[in-house]
Amino acid sequence: MFYFSEAPFFRELFLSKVLYLCAVFYARGRDITALMVTEDIREVVRRADGITEFQRRVYMAVLEVPRGETVTYGELARRIGCGSAQAVGQALRRNPFAPSVPCHRVVARDGIGGFYGQRCGEMTDRKRKLLAEERAVADVK
Repeated sequence: MFYFSEAPFFRELFLSKVLYLCAVFYARGRDITALMVTEDIREVVRRADGITEFQRRVYMAVLEVPRGETVTYGELARRIGCGSAQAVGQALRRNPFAPSVPCHRVVARDGIGGFYGQRCGEMTDRKRKLLAEERAVADVK
């Protein structure tokens, strides 16, 4: 289980994204609970402003990776017809929909890869924990 008190940076990042989404929905005359209850994240990504078409393709492809499984940056690049695993990694680094678009399921071919722009340290440890928790849940089903 992840507790925000363990990682102040992650807590601030998460809260800033929640506040941003609330502001966007408020400005558009919508309640954010509508997003959580009635809208599929795929529709949110499809209609999102402020992301490139390339980022949209990356995020939609990540949504196809089942819970408890991973895919490499290179494989994800091939799935969307891109020749650059690094470009996929950069798009995921800027993922405004995390954790709903589970970028932590994308790993390097030779290891864990990055997480929130870091290649080692606290955030990559967090990525390992998220993946372990998802695998445990997937094994139970």
